[in-house]
Amino acid sequence: MKLRFSRTLALLVSSLMLGAIACSAPTTPEASTPGESPTPEAGGVLNLYSSRHYDSDEELYQKFTEATGIEVNLIEGKEEELIERIKSEGANSPADLLMTVDVGNLWRAQEAGILQSVESEVLTEKIPANLRDDQNQWFALTKRARVIIYNPDKVKESDLSTYEALAEPQWKGRICIRSSSNIYNQSLVAAKIAELGEAEAKAWLAGLVANFARPPEGNDTAQIQAVAAGACDVAIANTYYVGRLIRSEEPADQEVAKKIRVFFPNQDEGGTHINISGAGVTANAPNQENAIAFLEFLVTPEAQEIFAAANNEYPVVEDVAAHEVVKTLGDFKASELKVEEYGELNPKAVQLMDQAGWK
Repeated sequence: MKLRFSRTLALLVSSLMLGAIACSAPTTPEASTPGESPTPEAGGVLNLYSSRHYDSDEELYQKFTEATGIEVNLIEGKEEELIERIKSEGANSPADLLMTVDVGNLWRAQEAGILQSVESEVLTEKIPANLRDDQNQWFALTKRARVIIYNPDKVKESDLSTYEALAEPQWKGRICIRSSSNIYNQSLVAAKIAELGEAEAKAWLAGLVANFARPPEGNDTAQIQAVAAGACDVAIANTYYVGRLIRSEEPADQEVAKKIRVFFPNQDEGGTHINISGAGVTANAPNQENAIAFLEFLVTPEAQEIFAAANNEYPVVEDVAAHEVVKTLGDFKASELKVEEYGELNPKAVQLMDQAGWK
């Protein structure tokens, strides 16, 4: 796992001292009064375990520290590694907050028992109900739309309609997509199980896999590049990857962006699939109040605008606009399916993808 602390050596020493204190005297966080948000003391620390590997998030940490005096100690790693680390640290874990991408990972953390419920009027008011856990153990901070990328030289926009239609014979040998181990794809399939039922979702998967142009490989950027290069005619990818290519200073990336188009599927049938990045306060957070204060900071207009501008994601707060480049991709109707269903149906999604031969 890659470890990186966001501040100076002094903060590293502070974090180690915190772990030592926790080992000698574990503490159980006090529950906040329902309907009220705890007020953190001025200064202090927040120990953040994050799988969001975006340098742009550093700006958020700095802004939070400037506003509160609370220093952010950052530990980065892959989702599954961070979850296992917090589990193994147990009651002595210094982790205050787990931040990750995709609701499937948040659900896994919740199932592992490493998150706690919190009460915050700010979070429940700002974050739509379908984008947070019913028990308030995790909250969405950004949204991502998973869309169809197409080559306009080979595909007319009128040829496209829904995710389900990609299983039709006309798309034989024309689709690029990343592997079934990718959590973004697992969540898309889980959403389809919720919407269509298991039997219909299974049939859809069989048709979709039969239409792959090549064995799944690479990340979302690789799928977009494949469409631009003519290796396939359509692909499925998250919109923020397109935003990165458009805003890149590399001529090759800009050329790729010019050769592809974005289509928002299912506009007449439930809306385009939405996923999230989000966070939850850990079960044994030694700095619970600071963790909640950080979550509340992340849904302020300033923080939401930073999220939107820095990583081309959609704000989770409805009255904050997307970045201008993201706006150029077009307006769309988003699915209002409760995202926690993606997590609950993840095991079934993985099973059906395996049965369909999705590698």
